[in-house]
Amino acid sequence: MNENARLWCATTNAGKLREFRLAGANVEAVPAMRDIPPSPEDGATFEENAEQKAIYYSRFTEGLLFADDSGLEVDALGGAPGVYSARYAGEHANDAANNALLLERLKNQDDRRARFVCVIALAQSGQMIRTFRGTVEGEILTAPRGTGGFGYDPLFFYPPFSQTLGEIPAENKFAVSHRGEALREMLTWLSVRA
Repeated sequence: MNENARLWCATTNAGKLREFRLAGANVEAVPAMRDIPPSPEDGATFEENAEQKAIYYSRFTEGLLFADDSGLEVDALGGAPGVYSARYAGEHANDAANNALLLERLKNQDDRRARFVCVIALAQSGQMIRTFRGTVEGEILTAPRGTGGFGYDPLFFYPPFSQTLGEIPAENKFAVSHRGEALREMLTWLSVRA
């Protein structure tokens, strides 16, 4: 794939879009994203949700489009919040509410192992092409640290850096993150097919 070729991204999440652009690819949000009725997102897995969104939104663009579904899986909570990560504390919850509920549910747990998961689905003209999966392992702290990132980043401790994802610079986070891994896998796959 030509490094200047445009890739459409189906997201209204500014934090995600900033991270995707760190890969150096020409990633653009779907222009009328906020005017398009939202895609169903009722899958039981990250793969199902990413595929639903990619197929749906690729009908509104010309060229390749990717959508992601990502979230946090906590071992002591049986993998929760999982696909409900963005709305863990309710349909219109914000990051603070989601983080507070996570800490509440983990308050008596010794096992705080967790991972972030990202699945990117690539589609064109309503047809699925392929999915790409990235993960990053860590643990959940008892209180947030750092003001960077978004979502659960200030609670997610990454042992190799001895910091949370909310404490490390965006470029360093992207180099090790679930989202960075999935996007790099997709870009590598596209470059081989070019």
